[in-house]
Amino acid sequence: MTTILQVMPKGNILIVDDNKSIISTLEILLGPEFDVVKGITNPNQIPTELRTGDYNLVILDMNFQAGINTGNEGLYWLNQIKKSHPDISVVLITAYSDVELAVNALKQGATDFISKPWDNSKLLATVKAAIQLNFSKKEVGQLKQKEKGLKLELNREQKYIIGSSPQLMKVMKLVRKVAKTNANILITGENGTGKELIAREIHRQSLRYQEVMVDVDMGAISETLFESELFGHVKGAFTDARENRAGKFETANKGTLFLDEIGNLSFHLQAKLLAAIQNREFMRLGSDKPIPVNIRLVCATNKNLEQMVADGLFREDLLYRINTIQIEVPPLRDRGDDIIVLADFFLKKFASKYEKHGLKINQAAQDKLLNYSWPGNIRELQHTVEKAVILSDASVLKPEDFFFKQILSAKFDDDHLTIEEMEKRMILSAIEKTAGNMSTAAEKLGITRQTLYNKIKKYGI
Repeated sequence: MTTILQVMPKGNILIVDDNKSIISTLEILLGPEFDVVKGITNPNQIPTELRTGDYNLVILDMNFQAGINTGNEGLYWLNQIKKSHPDISVVLITAYSDVELAVNALKQGATDFISKPWDNSKLLATVKAAIQLNFSKKEVGQLKQKEKGLKLELNREQKYIIGSSPQLMKVMKLVRKVAKTNANILITGENGTGKELIAREIHRQSLRYQEVMVDVDMGAISETLFESELFGHVKGAFTDARENRAGKFETANKGTLFLDEIGNLSFHLQAKLLAAIQNREFMRLGSDKPIPVNIRLVCATNKNLEQMVADGLFREDLLYRINTIQIEVPPLRDRGDDIIVLADFFLKKFASKYEKHGLKINQAAQDKLLNYSWPGNIRELQHTVEKAVILSDASVLKPEDFFFKQILSAKFDDDHLTIEEMEKRMILSAIEKTAGNMSTAAEKLGITRQTLYNKIKKYGI
C-alpha cells in the first residue's frame, strides 16, 4: 500500500531592507522554518516580486534613504502592498525610536512590527502569527468564493418570490424598507412559506449585495459541532481537527449571515451565539484570539419564540438581539389567487422538465386548489403540481389529478385486509407523512420513485 502524505505549506516571506546584513541574518534565522525566504534591498522591486511570487508575508523596513528617518517610505510601500495584495501580511522592522510611528502604521493595515535589536524567539512568533493570519484570510476568501458559487447556482435555479396578493405585497414593502439598513431581521412563518427566499431578497436589496450570504441550518448542526461550524477551529482543537478552519461567521464577514430554524438551537448554545452577536467578535475553537466580525444577521423560524421564552426554552435577551425587525410570511391559504399564480408557475416548470408541454389546469381544478388549506404551503403545492404533471395523460388537468393530504388519511384498523389493500394504505400513509414528497415516500417504502408512481396509478390514489 502506498501512503500519500499531505505536506502543509509553511509560508513564503519577502524581506525588504536596504541593509544587506539584516537580510542575511533574517534569511539564516527564517530559512529553516519556512518554504521560501527571499530578500531584496530596493523597495521599487516590490510590485514585480508580488506579481511573480506567491508571498504570505512581507517584512518591510521603514526607512531606505540614508539620513531620512521619517518612516514615510515604509508607510508608502505598506499602502502600495495593501492596495495590490490586501490579504498579504506586512510586518515592519523599526528602531525603538520609531515605535510610535509603527503603531500608527498598524492602523493603516500593518499586521505587526519588529523592534531592532530583536529577540529571535519573539521575532519567530511574530512572523508565524502573521503568516497564519494570511492563511486564514486565504481560507475565508476561498470559502466566500464557494458560497458565491452556490449563490450563482441558486440564481440559475431561478427561485422567485411569486404573487401579487395584498398579504405578500405588505411583506415585500417591509423588505424594501429594512433591506438597506443593518438591522437584525427575524423572519417567521409556517414551514414551506418561503422564508429563505425572503432572506435572500433582503440580502439582494441590501448594501451588502456584492458580498456573500452564508446560510446555516441550525436544526442540522449537532451540538458537538456547533462551535466548530459557526466559529471555526484551530489545528488540534479536537481529535479530528487536522488543520485550521474558518467558520460561518468568519466566512460571512462583510456580508449576510442567515441562521435558518433558529428555534431549534438548544438553550445552552444560545448563550454562545448571543455572545458573538453582542460583542461582534468570536474565537475559533481552541484559540484565545478574538476575531472581529462585521455581519448583517437574518434569522428564520417556524416556531413561536415568544412562547418558547415563556416556557424557558429560548433566551429572552437573544430574542431581542435577533428581532430588531420581524417579518411574518403569510401562509399560502391566506394569499388567495396567489395559489393559482404559483400553480401555473410550477405547471410550466414541470411540464418543461417532463416534456409535457401545453398543460393547463381547468376551472374546476383551480377551484379545488383554492379551497384546500395547504398545511404544507408552497412546498406542498409544488409537490402536488409535480405529481399531477407526472401522472397526467391529458393536456388539461382536472380536479381528480390533484391529491391532497386530507384525502390521503388512512388507518390500519382492519385486521381483514388483502395484500393489495394493505399496500395501498401503506402508500397513502407514506405520502401523507412526507407531505407529498414522492422521492422521500418511495425511499421510506423501499421502492423506486417510478414504481411508486406505477402503484399510485394502479390503485387510483
